[in-house]
Amino acid sequence: MTEAKTEARRSIEAARDDLVAISTRIHDRPELCFEEVAAAETLTESLAGRGFAVTAGAYELPTAFEARAGSGPLSIVICAEYDALPGIGHACGHNLIAASAVGAALALAPLADDLGLTVTVLGTPAEEGGGGKVFLLQRGAFDHAHAAMMVHPWPEDRLEATCLAVDHMAIRYHGRDAHASASPEKGINAADAFVVAQVAIGLIRQHLDPGNQVHGIVEKGGDAPNIVPKEATGRYMVRARSLEDLAKLRPRIEHCFEAGALATGATLEIEDLSPTYSHFEGDPALTALFRTNAQDLGRSYRADEDGSPRPTISTDMANVSLALPSIHPMIGVDAHGAVNHQPEFAAACLGPSAELALTDGALAMAWTAIDAATDPALRDRLLAHSTQADR
Repeated sequence: MTEAKTEARRSIEAARDDLVAISTRIHDRPELCFEEVAAAETLTESLAGRGFAVTAGAYELPTAFEARAGSGPLSIVICAEYDALPGIGHACGHNLIAASAVGAALALAPLADDLGLTVTVLGTPAEEGGGGKVFLLQRGAFDHAHAAMMVHPWPEDRLEATCLAVDHMAIRYHGRDAHASASPEKGINAADAFVVAQVAIGLIRQHLDPGNQVHGIVEKGGDAPNIVPKEATGRYMVRARSLEDLAKLRPRIEHCFEAGALATGATLEIEDLSPTYSHFEGDPALTALFRTNAQDLGRSYRADEDGSPRPTISTDMANVSLALPSIHPMIGVDAHGAVNHQPEFAAACLGPSAELALTDGALAMAWTAIDAATDPALRDRLLAHSTQADR
């Protein structure tokens, strides 16, 4: 095992410049969910050039891909994310997630057959609200996998987050336009319907269970101040501590939007923008191995030890965690006080600290896969889990 880990480190050190170039290229050309054409091409070309068997447009998703090395019985999937956020680019560091996934796979590929591993990099588009991993899960991408892993940039190292189940919704009110001064009584104000709904949501927040959340934006509230708005649109997210809590909370929030329609006479449409994201159930043994390996690289988990509140996130990796053993640890980046989803965090996802997070994340994942392959009890448990699932 020590020899395998040493070889994995050498592989990542040798590929470091290429990995940084991958990260930079994706960062410099941010693409939104399901539009990640250039990022997917960058990743597939890199992996194919390193000898991986690559399938582009995998599982009927044009910007998904699958890249495989090794033919051992224990199948490890390393998830790559590479979509960006509107307006602020890679302010969640998905460029680092993608490059780290490639790095871990490059480290494991030459060792895979000796370790009895099949290593798959799964390109998973549209984490930021599109549910790419949920579609991949439904379409069989994880059917023969025994474990899945990825690392996610964060302002500090954290092993686990509080991962909320979430629904992403598009809200549309339809009213009737009219002259706002001469004949407002002829109109039905769709924007007012949104105001009523937002007031209702603001009032209901006091009565939500701790940890449950609702938030959103109005995208359109009309066309001109002298025209009664005939259409108002927005996007909202409803988050809860579990799928069960989400199923209870969602109707309460829908009633708030219905109140807007009832009060104004507008009609309401609610559309799901993606499949539901679940809560996360990480694998304790894999998490413990990752922690040991990351600490061996100089990473610190004092925030996990001192009782600091866990980060609160949602991710479609959570759905994967309910299907097979999975981990989703946070890898720290020096963001100079910025947090995810700020432009300053996007800037922090380039440079020396980000490059160290990239290589540390890749190596810690590779070492964790090596540990899983060489620990008889854990290996047997992972293999047994898949056998039961496949039945």
